[in-house]
Amino acid sequence: MGLGCTIGEGKSREPETGIRAAGTELLGVLLSETEPRHAEDILKHMHIFCQRRLFTDVVLLVEGREFHCHRAVLSANSIYFWTMFCIGLNESHQDTVGIKGVSADTMDCVLDYMYGGSRAILEDNVQSLLEAADLFQMTGLRGNCERFLEEQLDPCNCLGILSFAHSYSIPALLDKSRRLLLESFAEVSQHEEFLDMPKGDLLEHLSSDLLAVAREETVYEAVMRWVRHDVDTREGALPELLELVRIPLLDPIYFVENVEVDQLILKSKKCFPLLQEARKFHIFGNEISTPRTRPRKFSSVAEVILVVGGCDRKGRASLPYTERYNPTSGSWAQLARLPDYTKYEFAVCTLKNDIFLSGGHLYSKDVWMYNSLLNVWLRVAPLNKGRWRHKMVALHGKLYAVGGFNGFSRMSSVECYNAAQNRWTFQAPLLEAVSSAAITTCLNKVHVIGGALNDKKNSNKVQSYDPLQDEWMITSSTPFAQRCINAVSLNDTFYVMGGLMECVYKYDPPQDVWTILMHIPGPLENSGLTVCEGMLYILGGKDAMAEGTDRVLCVDPVSGELSHVCNMPRCVSYHGCVTIHQQV
Repeated sequence: MGLGCTIGEGKSREPETGIRAAGTELLGVLLSETEPRHAEDILKHMHIFCQRRLFTDVVLLVEGREFHCHRAVLSANSIYFWTMFCIGLNESHQDTVGIKGVSADTMDCVLDYMYGGSRAILEDNVQSLLEAADLFQMTGLRGNCERFLEEQLDPCNCLGILSFAHSYSIPALLDKSRRLLLESFAEVSQHEEFLDMPKGDLLEHLSSDLLAVAREETVYEAVMRWVRHDVDTREGALPELLELVRIPLLDPIYFVENVEVDQLILKSKKCFPLLQEARKFHIFGNEISTPRTRPRKFSSVAEVILVVGGCDRKGRASLPYTERYNPTSGSWAQLARLPDYTKYEFAVCTLKNDIFLSGGHLYSKDVWMYNSLLNVWLRVAPLNKGRWRHKMVALHGKLYAVGGFNGFSRMSSVECYNAAQNRWTFQAPLLEAVSSAAITTCLNKVHVIGGALNDKKNSNKVQSYDPLQDEWMITSSTPFAQRCINAVSLNDTFYVMGGLMECVYKYDPPQDVWTILMHIPGPLENSGLTVCEGMLYILGGKDAMAEGTDRVLCVDPVSGELSHVCNMPRCVSYHGCVTIHQQV
């Protein structure tokens, strides 16, 4: 009592200063440092009491085995036991409580954990401990089991752990095991677990762009190994599985020697379209565009965008650069420079994964080819007529140079390049002579959109060419009349932008319907437009101030969502812009 009065009187009420304050601070530090050890000591003694049956007040009966425990310790560790003993259930008054749904050995491990013991979590008991942690609602024990499983993750067991994590709803473990599977697919597919994988899971993993394989042959061989493990049951799933293999990206020799002659594949008529698609890709290259022709994000080959030549920001100097942009990594790289860069407003397109550049100055007939494997520019056969402000496109393994300007008038002539003969020949001329038009291929035809008819007037027509008939016809009227525009084709639809337009138009050829896909922040004349990884990319171009820009915009053709993904190394317009596959 006297001590209480002393604390409540005199100087003890004043703020602590000097030595007294320092002493109190030191005492607080000492107490905070000793608290964890104090708690450990208490638990250790409680564990001893439990083992010697001292002060225990309840017996847990599991599989006929008795465990003498303390209700307080059980309730402090587990919501299950707290509910049992603290809210007036019958068990709160019983001396012996039966526990079901857990084995006696597992209960022994759980109690060891509750009393601060160090019983090891092992591969043999982790599943039963996790089940017990769920039963008794012990988040700490569950967390320890999850961490143990994460530490055990390996290519030889990640499929089993993935399935386990899914069954017990463990998001972090599920994510890490799935990531390991994708990152180490080549090794994972060699283990016995892979052969027992359910078809649905295999389909899910094969469909991922994040499957990290250097060569698509690894994926094909894994699929065939899985099917042959139980061929009678799994043979019918082969077409569905092969549809997720990027067969066109297999090495052509490997494709001929292994895929085309495989008896399981030849027995299935549903596999024939997949083989035919691969054959066409090997012949026509990037003309064939499907989900199976796009490399996976972590393969040694990537779908990349090449920016070729063009003019500087003010449009006064021609640029000699060939630069590669990898949308997956966001990186830029310098490639072989243009051998003749005094030109601009040339035509550029791809043929069999190589790039062709033609014309680009008054009366220029020059044609150059960029070999994507050797990273060199090579001169090929010249055009029959010099062209400027024309366009070029590939269809059925041939190039078509269309229209343009010869210094005096717009041109209607069309030339076709046969790579095997290294020769250009004239085809049926355009119905309307145009320059600076947009051009694309869609549904086996060449489509020329808009363009300049003369110095003042632009076309609002779509001129379509049938190479089998060597014939042009007007197929549509556009909702715009523009020059200095570009077009690309994707999924039997083509997209047009550029000129003075502040939007991207979408056109459905079979329905002859034009719609606005989305709006862009200002006009972009003579910009680059290409398709990469199923998205539309707009690079550079002259803005509303007639100056070149360095922006790279990405458009989702499904949602119409626009994003500014990065900037080019420099401002540029009048440049070539194409997509190829290349080692990265």
